[in-house]
Parts: sequence; C-alpha cells; structure tokens
Amino acid sequence: MVQFLVKRFIGLIFVVVGVTFITFILGYFAPGDPIRQQMGDHFDMQTWLQLRHAYGLDLPWYQQYSNFLVHLTRFDFGISFKYQGRPVWDILKDGVPVSAELGLWGLLVTVLLGIPVGIFSALKANTWLDTTNMSIALIIYALPPFVIAVLAQVIIVVLDKQMGGSWPSSTWGVPWLYDWADLQPKIVPILVYGAAGYAYFARLARTTMLEVLRQDYVRTARAKGLAERVVINRHALRNAMIPLVTVLGFAIGLLVTGAFFIEQIFNIPGIGKISLQSILERDYPVIQATVVLLAVCVVLGNLISDLLYTVVDPRIKSE
Repeated sequence: MVQFLVKRFIGLIFVVVGVTFITFILGYFAPGDPIRQQMGDHFDMQTWLQLRHAYGLDLPWYQQYSNFLVHLTRFDFGISFKYQGRPVWDILKDGVPVSAELGLWGLLVTVLLGIPVGIFSALKANTWLDTTNMSIALIIYALPPFVIAVLAQVIIVVLDKQMGGSWPSSTWGVPWLYDWADLQPKIVPILVYGAAGYAYFARLARTTMLEVLRQDYVRTARAKGLAERVVINRHALRNAMIPLVTVLGFAIGLLVTGAFFIEQIFNIPGIGKISLQSILERDYPVIQATVVLLAVCVVLGNLISDLLYTVVDPRIKSE
C-alpha cells in the first residue's frame, strides 16, 4: 500500500507539472498583452516597462515558467495582473470554501439519490417504475446544467410573484453555516448542481446492476436458494459498485472547482465565477492557479477512487 501511495504521489507531481506547463504555454503565446489591456487608456511606456519587469514578463519563457514552479513549491501562485499587488491566493481563498460546499452537497445529492434510484430501477427492470425513473433521469441528463439553472431561477421568480414570497434566486449564504437565512439561498443551487450528476449516476447504476445480475455467479447464488436480499447485497451490489467508484473518483476531484455555469448564473462567489472573470480579464496568474487546483483535486479524487476499490472488492489489491 505504501508503495502504491508513493507511485500515485509521484504521478500527481508529473500531472501537475504537465498541466502547469500547458497552461503557461497557452497564456504565453496568447495574442495581445495583458499588461497593456489592464492599463487601458492610461497607457504609458515607462509604466508598461516597469510593470512587465515587476511581473517578470520581460524574461524568457523558460525563466518565467521555472520561477512559477519555484513559487508553486511554496504554495505561492504569484500576483494578480488585474488587482496589482494582490496575491492570487488572497483572491481565491474566499471562493474555495464556497465551491467546496456547493460541490460536496451536490455530490451527496448525486450519490445518495442517483445510485439507489438506479439500483432500484434495475431490480424493477421493464416495469412502470423503471420506465418512470429512467425517463426522468434521461430528461434531466439531456438538459445542460445552465439551462436547468435558468429554469430554476424562472420558477423561483414566478412563485415569488404569485405567492408573495421572498425566496432568493441568486447569491449564497455564509459558507458552512446552516441557519435558515444562510441555508435558503443554497438549496436550489445545490439541487441544480446535483441534478445532472444524479441522472448520470442513476443511469450508470442501472446499467451496471443489470449487467451484474446476468452473470453466472448471481444465477448460481440464486440456485443455491439464497435469499434475494443476500444475493443482491453480497454478490451483486459490490461488483456493480466498481464502475460507479471509478466515476465517483472523478466527481470528487471536481469538488473544489464547483460548477462554473451554476456559480455564474446564481451569482455565487466561488472558484468558478472567479475563473470566468479572470479569463475575460486575461488575468493569467489567477487562471493558472485555478487550473492547478483542478488538476490536484482530480488526481486526488482518482487516488481516493483507487483506494475505494479495495473496500468495494477486497480481491482488488493495490500494487
């Protein structure tokens, strides 16, 4: 197990380095000058040269990239182009808890609803319950998350207008506080965030469960006279969970980044909204930092997924 974790950690380093290099090169060769754009109508050659030197943009690309890696080892993401003199982490630190909260509760909605519904549909295959569950899941899965978000906002506004309510259609409460004033604006974005994942997990759980139920060892267990509950829980469910654990690892990796469109539509001050604003403003240090966070979280999510394999099926050993 220790050897496995060491290999994964080394792989994490290579993935992060590769992602940072690709991100840096794309920003380096992107057309235009971010410093010139930030100065706007107040462009001055002397000031422009001073700012380029202060940010190290007058250095060769390999020196810029090596400096970025050196700072990254100290968890220093550099200084923002847009907000001069402000560290990138100072910009991101308030958005990370918000995106993590949105992602965590959205994932719980996805897993705690999607997987049981999919397994139930598999056990009731080709009945009206199965047809109804999968039809709803297919409709939700076919709709892009931003469409569901806009529809949810429209419904909130209409209901508030007709019923004289005051349910918030945007913003976010204080992260990780759950009194009613803070919980109320979080409910709809979390449900919208979890909707697409719920539909995907429900369909995947049904498919994998049906495939497992057709296997010979399940037929043998039933032929031995074992109770259906024992056959499902002991023989079928664990094997059906293996593909779900694979997808779950990737979903865990996306927790910190949250949902870009949902944060933008609901005006949630998370990492996604900050990233979109940074892209529009060509604030490359902030973009690089969010990409690094995404890469680290995805790799860690897959590491957790690999470790969960041994829990779901002890026959799988990490080598």
